[in-house]
Amino acid sequence: MHRNLELYGAPLARFIVVGVVIALCCWGVYRLLRRFRVGDEAASGYALITPWLLGLLIFAAYPILFSLVLSFTRYSVLQPPEFVGLENYRRIFTADPNFRVAMKVTFAFAALSVPLGMIASLLTAMLLNTNVRLVGVWRTIYYMPSVLPAVSTALLWRWLLVPRGGLVNKVLGGLGLPEPGWFNDPQWVIPAFVLMSLQGAAGNNMVIFLAALKGVPAQLHEAAHIDGAGWWARFRHVTIPQISPVILYHLIMGIIGSMQVFTQPMFIRTPGRSGLFYSVHIYRTGWEYLQMGYACALAWVLLIVILILTCLVLRGSRSLVYYEAAK
Repeated sequence: MHRNLELYGAPLARFIVVGVVIALCCWGVYRLLRRFRVGDEAASGYALITPWLLGLLIFAAYPILFSLVLSFTRYSVLQPPEFVGLENYRRIFTADPNFRVAMKVTFAFAALSVPLGMIASLLTAMLLNTNVRLVGVWRTIYYMPSVLPAVSTALLWRWLLVPRGGLVNKVLGGLGLPEPGWFNDPQWVIPAFVLMSLQGAAGNNMVIFLAALKGVPAQLHEAAHIDGAGWWARFRHVTIPQISPVILYHLIMGIIGSMQVFTQPMFIRTPGRSGLFYSVHIYRTGWEYLQMGYACALAWVLLIVILILTCLVLRGSRSLVYYEAAK
């Protein structure tokens, strides 16, 4: 009993202290808002979300801002940061060959995986939007692979795409087709990762597309059918405009996700001459080479690139996306 108290007494005391501090913060927020004549219901709501706000500030906002500060330093983790100004950013654009290669590999992956993934998700959602028997069971079966851990699926795909003895190459060989080297061949590394990314087509993206398809008014399809429109004309002039906000959402989220892809390329080794994905380059720079300040600068460059791409997509979508409530 005494030994257990020594082991767990200090952590338990810390948990109690943290709980008391959070409770006092909630009470303080409530009393402060009430003093400024905020309604009781609104003050109670803000007080109840105070723990979440504290978590956001402490575990998200503070590390992000601190990484920005570290991007202007030379920091090896083992020694205190040393301020170097814009040296890290100068090095990125003038003296780091891995930056250009990693950005090229990541852009190539995004350019292929995003449109193919959107098309596959939309086609799967359209398939599951039909009135067939046991459609609920089929939807569950299609969605199940998306809940598997990313590491497990990466290892599974590495086994499936083994050049010699892999299931995919066995099927291709049986059909008389060439058997690619996949992860062992620099020319097939990007297609292999794109093929792996298509597994996500039957996940959350499919569910959101399915919900959007369910929201398309049936009377619009009926009116177009009466006017003589075929299935392609109805799909192009009715379905696509109605679900265009969802397409824009998937496009933006796809760009963000594909530019930050990390788990699969981290757990699947590829030839060095095929290049690194950008997120893997950041990880290795920070944790393997202990150049944390430079890794933070790489991360902020990636953030700016994603922000620019997102702004370009939003600006180009103004005349292409239909909002029913918009003028």
